[in-house]
Amino acid sequence: MIQRVYELAREAKFLDRLIIATDDEKILEAAEGFGAEVQMTSPLHNSGTERVAEVAKEIKTSIVINIQGDEPLLRREMIDDLVEALQDKAIPMATLAAQQKDMDLLYDNNVIKVAADREGFASNFSRSPLPFETSDYFLQHIGIYGYQKEFLLALCKIPPSKSEKTESLEQLRALENGYKIKIIETQFSTLSVDSPQDIIKVENFLNKGAND
Repeated sequence: MIQRVYELAREAKFLDRLIIATDDEKILEAAEGFGAEVQMTSPLHNSGTERVAEVAKEIKTSIVINIQGDEPLLRREMIDDLVEALQDKAIPMATLAAQQKDMDLLYDNNVIKVAADREGFASNFSRSPLPFETSDYFLQHIGIYGYQKEFLLALCKIPPSKSEKTESLEQLRALENGYKIKIIETQFSTLSVDSPQDIIKVENFLNKGAND
């Protein structure tokens, strides 16, 4: 799965460098096996954001994209859209969301919901259903993030917030400390892998696409 995400991310137009950050020796060996650049990080991080920050601190760049390895349906356009949004230096952080019309997923704790204000900035993220206007869809968060590098480093110096720990959602640290997160709507839906059963769902989706 990690190899698939890595190879899909390499298709993005605006990435200058792609690094797999991990504290797991098995992932290190696997990544080296398929030719990826990989860096070992501290095992003490509270989140993927902190892991990315450890690597980014040593790289000369202004924008950092955090591509999570559990997104096997990643599209290059998702990465490119985040990079383009962050050309506005007034936006410290951006992430993705897609319209989800399967309303049964509104009650799935593994599906992260996001609410956005009229200017397109996040007002809340939650594993639980969020209030929204009557509609045939809700906004499902997609766990790919973009940051201005200096903001990323500053964010990781702030202790984990109460809501971040309660919901196990790292992006809530930014919101709870008064920072804005731009929501970029994408037309591409995704299936994150949070359990072995999710791998079967992804395989079925890919097989269906190949047979269409």
